[in-house]
Amino acid sequence: FTLFLLAYAMVLLGNLLILVTVRTDPKLSSPMYFFLCHLSVIDICYTSVTAPRVLVALLSGHKAIAFEGCVTQLFFLHFVGSSEMFLLTVMAFDRYTAICRPLHYPAIMARRACWALIAACWVGGFMHSIVQTLLVLQLPFCGPNTIHSYFCDVLPVVRLACADTALTEWLMASNSGLISLGCFLVLVASYALILAKVRAHLSQGHWKSLSTCASHMMVVTLLFVPCIFTYLRPAGTLPSNKYVCVIYTTFSPMMNPLIYTL
Repeated sequence: FTLFLLAYAMVLLGNLLILVTVRTDPKLSSPMYFFLCHLSVIDICYTSVTAPRVLVALLSGHKAIAFEGCVTQLFFLHFVGSSEMFLLTVMAFDRYTAICRPLHYPAIMARRACWALIAACWVGGFMHSIVQTLLVLQLPFCGPNTIHSYFCDVLPVVRLACADTALTEWLMASNSGLISLGCFLVLVASYALILAKVRAHLSQGHWKSLSTCASHMMVVTLLFVPCIFTYLRPAGTLPSNKYVCVIYTTFSPMMNPLIYTL
């Protein structure tokens, strides 16, 4: 309980501090800080989907959750989580444009384009979550309905279905796993291009960009690798690991304010 409470408090405090700092300082009006603000909002929402419920369950010992509440938690978990993946991909593109195409940067990352990219992240996350939720709702559940996880997610819930879920598992793995893998590959490609640019034009400023990108890749790896491990496989092939889920729902949002403000 103490660890969850401390981690949740750090997520809230760190991200709220970023929001207040960026909103009150006129100098922090570049697209990078614009996206960072939205990342802070997403991190707060993402952790708040699961952490409060976990804290209440650990404190009171009452771990039961209604089916409607479980589906609602599942929907918002994937809605906010996939939106964050899309946003991190957009932020990598922003850094690639700033370093590799600096002359075109003001035109490419104009404020209207930034808002359009943010909207695309949320719409993409919503569409992904709708698909996942509908795939769960069409399954029959007979009981006993005991989830071996800290929160409701598609894979633990699918394991409770009393029907053949092979097709559903494949569709879910394709939806969540391929989104995670696709965004991760785009991120790696963006940072690889930045690395190539930095090595070709070594300077103090470029070395700072390189160190920043390296720290960003560390946080991105903490989010994407557990997600790829969790979702890019059928539900019945491996036992669920609830500790892996904690990495991308709590630990990664806790690290984002520390790393992205370097």
